Amino acid sequence: MILELTSAQRRELRARAHHLHPIVIIGDAGLTTPVLNEINRNLSSHELIKIRAFADEHATRDRLLNEICTSLHAAPVQHIGKVLVVYRPLPDEAKEAKTAVKKPVRRRAPPRRTKRSFQR
Repeated sequence: MILELTSAQRRELRARAHHLHPIVIIGDAGLTTPVLNEINRNLSSHELIKIRAFADEHATRDRLLNEICTSLHAAPVQHIGKVLVVYRPLPDEAKEAKTAVKKPVRRRAPPRRTKRSFQR
């Protein structure tokens, strides 16, 4: 089952994926179980990833994208050249956990008092 996206959602996801680098590479061995597990792990933490496939045929890369999306219940966003973009929304509890871990706000030190500031 492939997740369906509207054209507006797909456009927004393409814009978000523009600055991403491929984090999973599909080599000559093809789509093996460890590669599929790595894609699943990355989708669980990032929800939007780029995959580089070194297959020469466009049809082969298209088949790989379709197989990834059907087995992981994800949505194909883009397929340009050898780069595939895949999206799977995070569950609600994962989104809450991701937003709950925020960096502490670093406060600025008060301005240093100089000799001249005491004279006023």
